[in-house]
Amino acid sequence: MSVELEEVYGFLAQHEPFSTLPEDTLRALPAQMGITYVRRGQAVVEVGQPNDTLYVIRSGAVDIVSEGNLLLDRREAGLNFGYSTLVGDRVSAYLMQAVEDSILLLIPREAFLELLAQFPDMGRFFQTASRRVRAAAEEVRDGGATDVLRTPLREIFAGRGPVTRDKHVSITEAARTMGEEGISSLIITDGQEVAGIITDADMRSRVVAAGVDASRPVADVMTSPVRTIAPNALVFEAMLTMSEMGIHHLPVADENNVAGVVTTADIMRQLQADPIYLAADVARASLEELEGAYRDAARVAVRFFERGASAAETQRLLTSIADAVAKRLGTLAVEKLGPPPVPFAFVAVGSQARGEMGPASDQDNALVLADTYDAARHGEYFAELSEFICEGLARAGQALCPGDMMASSPQWRMTESEWGRTFHGWVTAPKPDALLNAQVFFDFRAVFGFGEGWQEMAARVRSGALASAHGSRRLHTHLAALATFREPPVGFFRGFVLERSGEYAHTLDIKRGGTAAVVQMARLYAIAAGVDEVDTIARLRGAAGGPVSAKGAADLLDAYEYLADLAMRHQSALVRAGDTPNYRIDPKQLPERDRAALRDAFGVIKSLQNALSTAYPTRAV
Repeated sequence: MSVELEEVYGFLAQHEPFSTLPEDTLRALPAQMGITYVRRGQAVVEVGQPNDTLYVIRSGAVDIVSEGNLLLDRREAGLNFGYSTLVGDRVSAYLMQAVEDSILLLIPREAFLELLAQFPDMGRFFQTASRRVRAAAEEVRDGGATDVLRTPLREIFAGRGPVTRDKHVSITEAARTMGEEGISSLIITDGQEVAGIITDADMRSRVVAAGVDASRPVADVMTSPVRTIAPNALVFEAMLTMSEMGIHHLPVADENNVAGVVTTADIMRQLQADPIYLAADVARASLEELEGAYRDAARVAVRFFERGASAAETQRLLTSIADAVAKRLGTLAVEKLGPPPVPFAFVAVGSQARGEMGPASDQDNALVLADTYDAARHGEYFAELSEFICEGLARAGQALCPGDMMASSPQWRMTESEWGRTFHGWVTAPKPDALLNAQVFFDFRAVFGFGEGWQEMAARVRSGALASAHGSRRLHTHLAALATFREPPVGFFRGFVLERSGEYAHTLDIKRGGTAAVVQMARLYAIAAGVDEVDTIARLRGAAGGPVSAKGAADLLDAYEYLADLAMRHQSALVRAGDTPNYRIDPKQLPERDRAALRDAFGVIKSLQNALSTAYPTRAV
């Protein structure tokens, strides 16, 4: 192989989907490719122009632009364009124009189609990218808002320089700068580094209300250390960070310079008319305004997914909104009932704890109460508070749990010590019927709380449960039995096992024996390995090479991500149609490649279930 071809091979090997090709196929590909150079502003493919080439950007950047001259997507080095004209209409519906001097690698139509025929996974990769552009074009035609959540933060700051002051300036000087610049926050620097941040609210609470001498250095009252986010991070990531930290101003900086501050107001201005109560709005919403918030979030999450976000990203977005709604309901409950008599923590369990909520997710939650709790004196308060929150979540669109695993149920309101004893009982003397429901409590995450030490209290319950569960072979066996109880809906000859009658006739449940089985296995692997992770993907990665082989974990991860994506596609279509989302899929409605991938995913799950049954005496449970 020549030096030039070797260089192209090395480049392709670093970028999906080419990096997934077998090495011999990838090494043969550069010899079939061409190369071209285009200047900034030059059209690579015009609207209405036939195209027979897949372009891979070696360097530079190319914009995908609609007929109305609106930007749909920007592709940079390592990405590609031209796919839609190779598998569908050969005439381009979009303008593809270089926005920087660019070097493009060219794959002819015939060579590309041969790759798709040999490697179906490549087709799925390109369909995702093409789907995002089509969805963008549809939104533009419909007059919808742009895809702000997937926008890099640097684009929000275009043409707007940062406002900073040195940490040694006085509070007065800092306040004057904020007033003159018309900004609600000011980044405080120490040389070239971000030292802290001061906001309008800080000025009121830490200076005016506290009677602090305004001639003192601003460093005395600034927030420090401060969390920052990179300019190339997405608006979505900034939104999650601010929601998780409970802040409204987030400095944007890289190793070399400060770009500015992104605020919740910036994001809401960018979102414009999007029908969603994002964390920033939810934090100020009344009880009436919270009605339907989760349903609205599901609709926007669908659009987010259709624009190319992964199922995992979409689940994180929905979980973030659910967390924000719960926090706001907690605040409203305390405003109504008065301060809590003892500290407490509201914890999410199940999918919300894992950050894996979908449009069809219901609520699973509980309360951890301080050991000073007295049922006779405090029981009524926490019963009313829990009922207020759980009913509020239901009105927001997060359905009540059919199994009553909610804080509104007295059995899931316990003191720290009672939780410790409960987990100890599950670990040392597990009962199959009880553990069938209780297993989700090993997915445990504190969402909010009131009173001194509530975070530490919840953390002690979680760490104690994991520590005791880690060494319990008996518990592991029961969890293995649960994880292998429901097999994937595929028969001996790889035929799908479908419902024969009723509302869901001729469909299969992609959750039971599918994603739920993977979640259960990942939970067991993490507990057995002592991996302190909650979400399924992190658990599989953390346990790889331990209770599950590295290959087994990788295969299970691929199966899970595919099934989660398929479930999200199905639920997105239902949400778009105004129907109730579910996990029921008719395989006959899927393309053959998806049916094959579904069989493969179920096969992986069944194989790992068999391995668990061999490793643990599940039949004895």
